[in-house]
Amino acid sequence: MLINADVKSLEIVAAAFLSRDEVLIHEIRSKVDTHGDNQKRFGLPSRLIAKTFVFRLIYGGSAYSYSIDPEFSIVGYNQKQWQEVIDEYYAKYKGMARWHNDLMKQAVTTGKLVMPTGRIYTFKPEKKGNDIVWPRTTILNYPVQGLGADLVCMARVSAFKRMKGLLALLVSSVHDSIVVDSPLQEIEKVCKILKSSVEDVPKNFERLFKIPFDLPLNVEIQIGEDLKNVVDIEVFSCYNI
Repeated sequence: MLINADVKSLEIVAAAFLSRDEVLIHEIRSKVDTHGDNQKRFGLPSRLIAKTFVFRLIYGGSAYSYSIDPEFSIVGYNQKQWQEVIDEYYAKYKGMARWHNDLMKQAVTTGKLVMPTGRIYTFKPEKKGNDIVWPRTTILNYPVQGLGADLVCMARVSAFKRMKGLLALLVSSVHDSIVVDSPLQEIEKVCKILKSSVEDVPKNFERLFKIPFDLPLNVEIQIGEDLKNVVDIEVFSCYNI
């Protein structure tokens, strides 16, 4: 059977950690339904639309891009209305606004961004028509995606070590998921290993990089004969591995 361990809200947690946005950090720690709250605050028609909006904005989405995106056609907003939603987001998450501005300033000034894990991203201005512009979406995207990949990698390595001696095989990582092929008799044990490996990432991050990772990481686990037909499995949290 395949076991799929999906790290919940990976990009949101990564963005909160890097930006140090106090409101977003509070929401994560307090288990607030961030997307549901934002749906109401921003006047959006569904939680899914609110969730997609936030992810796009974290990666540099613009009012113009929202106004022409078919995924948001149900909202019916023009460019001016989307800009009002963006302004409302940044009014709520002031730390995110500051961080986005800082990322752009660093990239434009130095041509690079240096991440807490040691990753270094380099950037160059691009020519668009008669203008020379810096790639805003790339500059805002790479830090979050890169940190997310590092966090999943740490969980994967930890799980691999803890699975030593089992018949189960680590298959791959798919973005924010870790996939394991396990015999039926080992499913419960592997699920617990995957859960603890993800939850232990913050303390392992601090141990490796000497920087406190002060946000929780949680995981949803599903099993099935293939990734298209997986179902949720309940994993109890009270155990020691």
